[in-house]
Amino acid sequence: MTDQARGEGAARAVKTHDEAAAEMRHILSGGRSSEQIREFLLAYNAREATAEELGGFLQAVREAATPIELAPHLSRRAIDIVGTGGDKSGSVNVSTMASLVVAASGVPVCKHGNRSASSKCGTADVLEKLGARIELSAGQVSRSVAETGFGFVFAPSFHPAFKHVGPVRRELGVPTVFNVLGPMANPATVAYMLVGVANPARMQTMAAALARRTTGALVVHGHGGLDELSLAGPNRAIATANHAVLPERNIDASSLGLASSSNEQLRGGDPAHNAGVVRDVLDNRLRGPIRDVVVLNAGVALHVAQVVSTPSEGVALADVTIASGKAAATLDAFVAISNLNP
Repeated sequence: MTDQARGEGAARAVKTHDEAAAEMRHILSGGRSSEQIREFLLAYNAREATAEELGGFLQAVREAATPIELAPHLSRRAIDIVGTGGDKSGSVNVSTMASLVVAASGVPVCKHGNRSASSKCGTADVLEKLGARIELSAGQVSRSVAETGFGFVFAPSFHPAFKHVGPVRRELGVPTVFNVLGPMANPATVAYMLVGVANPARMQTMAAALARRTTGALVVHGHGGLDELSLAGPNRAIATANHAVLPERNIDASSLGLASSSNEQLRGGDPAHNAGVVRDVLDNRLRGPIRDVVVLNAGVALHVAQVVSTPSEGVALADVTIASGKAAATLDAFVAISNLNP
């Protein structure tokens, strides 16, 4: 049997959670050739992974990651706010700003992220431009969360097994199932997740995969195609609770007291530009759509993390947190601790 046939066969044969996990373990341990990996990835581009398959893949990816041990009292309250990317919006770093606001509001945040893949500026790029050192050890990330409420997990540092698929992914030059898995594969055990998805067809399966391993999660698709909550109109959302997936609902910023605005108003630029925007928002100097979309995403995340009873209360808390200067102070504290010697 050829490598190609084996790769295609593996993708066709994977049906159950355990079978999917086993196949991904083979891939991440170097047990599959480049051609097998290529055909495997293409097969899952031709059809969406099922919820069982995605859950199995995710389990294997997290097993292969370098673990980050958060203290239990932090882990059981911690959240990650992340998006799949690929929305081609060129927006400012909304999830990064929202994460800092949530951390400043009292919820531990362990943010999993990377450099830009499809935009001008990813989380790692903007944090680095703001003065942070991004390549931290597991112990340094854990310490940062414990002491500042916020930690950044630079994905390439914690997923060494991805070296087995990296060359093939670069050769293909198109999004693959790893673009779906990556945002969900935080090597720290966080209780809650807010995940933005550019492709709404993946919301249900991603929610089901997250339901297995979180206390609560919310998968959202922003109005107009954003991979985060938008001010432009109703946003699609699927929540999980008690390890079950709940019916889809809409989240509309206007119903939470925020003015409607087009996604064009959120457009960002290079890391220097976006870092300036982060500072202006967190220092409470910038009013308007960008601040509002940060408040929206942070407010909903606070509701996901069960520290407020409604998204409206979350929006109000996020607004107060920025105005108080706490969000800016959290950023400053993170930058400082990231630059300490190990």
